[in-house]
Formats: sequence, structure tokens, C-alpha cells
Amino acid sequence: MSVQAGIWNFDGRPVDPELLRAFRDSLKQQGPDGESWYVGGQIALLYRPFHTTPESRCEKQPYISRRGNILTWDGRLDNREVLIAELRSDLGINLTDVAIVAAAFDRWDSDCFRRVVGDWAVTVWKREQRELLLAADYMSIRHIFYYLKNDQVWWATDLTPLVLHSNDKFHIDDEYIAGYFAHDPDSYLTPYQEIREVPAGHFARIHNGAASVERYWRFNSKSRIRYKTDAEYEEHFRYVFRQSVQRRLRSNSPVLAELSGGLDSSSIVCMGDHILAHEGKHLPRLDTISYYDNTEPSGDDSVYFQKVELKRGRVGAHIDSSKAGNSVASLEYREFSPLPGQLGTGQKTGDERTDIVRSGGYRVVLSGIGGDEFTGGVPDPRSQLADLIVQFKFVTLAQQLMAWSLVKRRPWVQLLWQSAIDVLPASLGQYFVKEAKVEPWIQENFAKRTRLAIRQIGVDEHFGLWLPTRRSCISGVLMMASKLAKYTPPVLALEETRYPFLDQNLIEFILSIPASQLLRPGERRSLMRRSLAGIVPQEILSRRTKQVGARTPVLILEKHWDELRNIYQNSLSSSLGYVHEDRFLKVISDARAGKAVPLVRILWTISLEYWLRHLAGRGLLDAPAAFLSRARQHELQAIA
Repeated sequence: MSVQAGIWNFDGRPVDPELLRAFRDSLKQQGPDGESWYVGGQIALLYRPFHTTPESRCEKQPYISRRGNILTWDGRLDNREVLIAELRSDLGINLTDVAIVAAAFDRWDSDCFRRVVGDWAVTVWKREQRELLLAADYMSIRHIFYYLKNDQVWWATDLTPLVLHSNDKFHIDDEYIAGYFAHDPDSYLTPYQEIREVPAGHFARIHNGAASVERYWRFNSKSRIRYKTDAEYEEHFRYVFRQSVQRRLRSNSPVLAELSGGLDSSSIVCMGDHILAHEGKHLPRLDTISYYDNTEPSGDDSVYFQKVELKRGRVGAHIDSSKAGNSVASLEYREFSPLPGQLGTGQKTGDERTDIVRSGGYRVVLSGIGGDEFTGGVPDPRSQLADLIVQFKFVTLAQQLMAWSLVKRRPWVQLLWQSAIDVLPASLGQYFVKEAKVEPWIQENFAKRTRLAIRQIGVDEHFGLWLPTRRSCISGVLMMASKLAKYTPPVLALEETRYPFLDQNLIEFILSIPASQLLRPGERRSLMRRSLAGIVPQEILSRRTKQVGARTPVLILEKHWDELRNIYQNSLSSSLGYVHEDRFLKVISDARAGKAVPLVRILWTISLEYWLRHLAGRGLLDAPAAFLSRARQHELQAIA
């Protein structure tokens, strides 16, 4: 992903050249293909490219439009042909993505954002109006953060320069921490109260020293796609899924696809091969990279990704993830990280992957994230049954309850009760669902004031009279946007990750069809499996679930027990009112003893503590004074 950043002094002062250099140095490795500036006295815009498409190599940014608007653009424009046809009279011979978007903004102003499809973030400086617009795509796959001060605003696609070069101490945002504990913080939040992110599907307008945020994308609740036969739904799904993969094959270098052996990654690779077989003359080569762990007791996926390799007649790169244990062996933050991480979840990064990406000349990587979430990967019928309750379709409800009762092996009365709870607003439903249970080590006052229980149920959004299935789907979109918004780019840019299952047109199609097409009793991911028959190997289509390893987190807790016990005698997360130290140590002890505990949330909590200490040790955190002196000493020891 290319880099954007900028500084605007509201009082008319020229931008400090030293600050510009600091921004450039912080971001130069993320945008390794050059550097260009627009400096207009009180404002400066930086652009550093990471080229991934043929058109991007012809771009010159910051870009000045015919009406004098100045843009920096980081993105992939997927509906190029549609916009070119609409804007033909406003375009010259320059048909780069940024030129098309600039022409669209000249014609429609901020209304153009809803017409732009793809993964993107854009900055627009309207010189005559002295107004700055920052916008991000509908799912927040690309990011822009901004730091609004009394006399200036800074913005960047990475948080790091905004935090490190401000010479300010920041206040931790409790709302962010609550989201961190629950699922993922809302997409507009950062850990710092003073810094915000442009939310998914929104743009920020900065004018007269103040910022306002406006929504440009919202799913149309009246959108309905209804066909007479399953075959018509299957044909439509194949079309939009094929389109989403094809869009992400637009690259001027070979493309690397992550292949785990699960349905999502396998479908992307097989559809990519199908596209290349019919239209491969102008498309890049598609290779695969797979991870395996023969030591993981819960299973090894290599037998499945080899089925895909056999079908395509090519073997991809294989990495033994059991040898990558050192990547999570230390809990310390050795380098600055603007966000708290999730340690011990099996990060797939390291020297071996780096060597594969570099030697193969790959700049684009395809990921299967989103498939499980939006195509019926979770066999939970509650929202579908709740639809039948609110629609008073009691005969169908009885039939579905019996069918799901057999599949789930649960009494139909229990299913009915759970579905009835789904009809309730979150403020009432929190008292009846186990997902709302707050972990015992979280301090009660913090949980209460941040409404943590409701956050753990899902997105706290008002959906009016929408059906439960619609509410569930939109909540999934917002939660995915929140997850993606907190992606921290690597210091050294090696690859741009693309997500076929998060294509806007594909998601809008899924939101518009009956939920029963996606999930049926005994038919998890029904539509996807039916649609891709003959394209994806049958062994993959009939696979129940992909295994997830659980051994590594326990080994981490065992290895660092003495260290953790010492830290949680005087933790910063306790000083800030988040965690009960003694209760948390008790849960870790239970995990070491083999008891059933929420391992992922334990690791999140540990990671938060180490991150807070790292921040305090660098002098960036406005924290209790007594703790800061000890944290600073701890940080200096870690660096040494």
C-alpha cells in the first residue's frame, strides 16, 4: 500500500521542514518506490508509492485536478470502466486511477466517494475553499489517521509519525480498550484520545480548524435480490465472486495467494486458475504459499492444500510454522508499535516468507479473510429463526426448529429461546447470552462505564425495524471494518494484501439475498459450496471445518509464568483501572493447569500490558507518575 501524509497549519505559518523530514524518514520504507511532495506554504502533502498495478507506475502524485484540487490516492480502483464511461468528457489521455478519481471529485465533489469501488484512501485539498477532505473505502481496508490540534492537523496512513513526532503525551482511550477486550475497537477509534481514524464508509471534512465526519456509504435496507430457483442464486454468486477475484489479479507482478486448505483460500486459488485459463493472456502468474505444522495435535492442513495443488498441477511454497515459534517467544515490544497486538496467535511472518516474497517478485498477496464471516461459515441459525418469529411464520418456524434441532443436537425449545433473545435489543439481550459475560479479571467500573457486555454481543448500532438476519449481516460488516482498521502496516513494505471476499459488490449481493441461501440445516455455507462445485476439489467442498491450533498459547503462558507473575504485582493495566491483577494471575494459573479458559482473551490482556509499558517507557503515555518511573527503567533495560 502506498503512503500518504500531510501537515496543515491553520494560522498560515509555513510547514516546518524538519517535521517534513521526520515524516519522510518514518514512512520511507513503507513507500519504497519514490517520494513526492506538494508544499504550499501552510500545507504540505507527502506521497510515497508502492506500485502494484501497471497504471500506478504512470501516476504522478500529489495530483492536481483540472479545477485545482490536489489529491493523494492510495488504492485500487475496481470500477474503472464504469467511471471512465461516465467521465469521458472530463478525462484526457491520463487514465490512471488517481486521474479518474480526481475527475470524479471535480464533477461530484464529496458525492463521488459513494461511486468509487475498490480498496482505497484519498486526501483532497481544496485550495480555494481552504478545506481538507480525508476519505476511506467502505470497509476501511485502507486507512487515514488524523491528529487535530489547536493550530494544525496532521494526517497519515500510518499512526507512527503522528505519535512519535508530536512531542506530546497521550491519554489512553477507554472506549478503544473496551473494544479491544470485546472484539475490535470501532473503526474511528485509536488507543489515543487525541488521534482519530477516518471510519469505514465515511470521510472527514476539516475546515476552520474543526473536523466533522460524514457517512457516504450505508447499505440500502430495501435492497432485495429474489430468484425462483437455487440455480439462479448460484449463477449470480459465481459471477460476483469471479469478478472480485479478477479485480484483485490486476497486478504488474506475479500474485501470491495464501492457501491454507480451507474453503476460502482454496476457492480463491481455484477461481483464479479458472480465470487465468480463460483470460490469462493479460493477467499475471498466480502462485501459492501454505503453512503446515505436523506437531499440532489438533490437526495438520497439508493434506487439504495438497489437493488444490494436485488440481492445479503446481506445488506452491510451503512453510513449517512449527519452526516459527521464536516469532512469539518474546512478549516484549522491541520496536515501536502504535497499537497493542495479539501475541501468540501464530503470526505468519518471518525470514522464510520474506525470502519467498522477494525472490518471487510478488507485490500482491490474496487472503481468504471474510469468507467464513459472510458466506455462512458459522452454523448459527438464531437470526434466521428470529426472522420467522418477527414475521409470524410459525408453521415454517416449527419446521425449521425441528430440522435445526436434529443438526445441532439440541432441544428445539432451547433453540427457540435463543432465537427469541435475538429479537431483543442489545440492552436487554445482554442479560441472557453467554457472549455478554465479562471476564472476571476485568475491573467492574471499567466494564460498566464502557458498556463492555453489550460490546461483546456485537456492534452497538441502531438498525430500526430491520430483520434479525439483516442486523446480523450488517453487524458483521461493521465488525470486519473495525478489525481491518486496526491493521498495522509493516515498517518495510513487501506486499499489498487483497481480500476477494470483502469486495463491495460481493458483500452487497450477500446482504441482499435470503439468509437461507447461505446457511441451511446440515448445509454450512450452502450457496458457496453449491456455486463452486466443479471449480473447487470435492474434498475441500465437503470438508467440515479447518483446524485451528491451540498449543502455542499455552506454551507461551508456561514459558513466561515467572515473568508474568512479577509484572502483575504492579501492572499498568491495573493502575489505569482495566484489570484485577490477582484474578488475572489466577486465570493464567488455571490455563497452565489445563483448565478450560479463554486463551485468546488472556493473550490480548497480556499484550496490552506489555504495550502500555512500552509506551510509558518511551515517555509517550500520560500515566500515573509512580508507575512511569518504573516503566521507564523497565524499557531502558529491555532496549539494552
